[in-house]
Amino acid sequence: MPLVSIIVPCYNEQATISLLLDAVYKQTCPRPEIEVIIADGLSTDHTREEIASYQRSHNDLLIKVINNSKRNIPAGLNQAIAAATGQYIIRLDGHAVPDPDYVERCVKLLESKSGDNIGGVWDIKPGGPGKMAQAIAIATAHPVGVGDAQYRYTHKAQEVDTVPFGAFNRTLVERIGGFDEKLLTNEDYEFNVRIRQSGGKVWLDPSIRSIYYARATLGELSHQYWRYGYWKAKMLRHYPITIRWRQALPPAFIVSLLGLGIIAIWFPINRYLLTIEIVVYLMVLFSVGLQSVLKKHDITLFLLLPLAIVIMHFSWGLAFLWSLLDIRLKNST
Repeated sequence: MPLVSIIVPCYNEQATISLLLDAVYKQTCPRPEIEVIIADGLSTDHTREEIASYQRSHNDLLIKVINNSKRNIPAGLNQAIAAATGQYIIRLDGHAVPDPDYVERCVKLLESKSGDNIGGVWDIKPGGPGKMAQAIAIATAHPVGVGDAQYRYTHKAQEVDTVPFGAFNRTLVERIGGFDEKLLTNEDYEFNVRIRQSGGKVWLDPSIRSIYYARATLGELSHQYWRYGYWKAKMLRHYPITIRWRQALPPAFIVSLLGLGIIAIWFPINRYLLTIEIVVYLMVLFSVGLQSVLKKHDITLFLLLPLAIVIMHFSWGLAFLWSLLDIRLKNST
């Protein structure tokens, strides 16, 4: 029986699923102690063919594929957990590539009781060719873009509010339940909230690392952060005290811009406040762009990086506000 079950929710990941499987195959943890369970949301590309091809050429790695007919991430995770036989569960994604010692480090920290859910740091890479993809990768790893989400950039092992790809004992699921299938995004965060509310600890160790491929275009980035913001508001409806400043700032900023703009119609002095707020925001953005230009020696980042951060902030903030309005409208009917 394997010691570790790696669970992977998957949909249309033909470009990266082999990279993930190859990274699992090369783990320092003995291969007979690992099983991989892929919950595929009925992919319409060649993901299944890629997995089958890898199974044929690497038959010493146990890979199971199950159908995720609900076609959402939390349902896929729960189905994969139900099919898992390992003592430890490690959640990964089809577009992530763990370092060779990822599994070994996770297991050691779990066995030493360092935390109930163990995670590491993302090394975020461009999801495609071109300058825009590079700018998006930098933006999604920068504190101005993502606030205090430690798993994107920290160098310090510490207790945190959440980790993206958690490793935990399967008894944890028996104690607090699986992933909330009503949340189509933010299921990881909600799972970690229940861990902390039950007295458990979420632990991040930067020696545990994986490559995460960011979105390649502004359209994909906007769609991603719209989902994040929309479902974050849904989750906070049940756990309002868990909100963090990084989650509150984008919608608060948008509300302040709208509020000052409307009030300025009757009180012109507010135009100065609105102008100051916009100028300060732009100064912060372009200072980030300038820092990246000096570090990467690429002048295009001066404009592209701020643009990516703006897309992240406004997509997240507007979706959050829309979700709150949607909740209120449904409650009033």
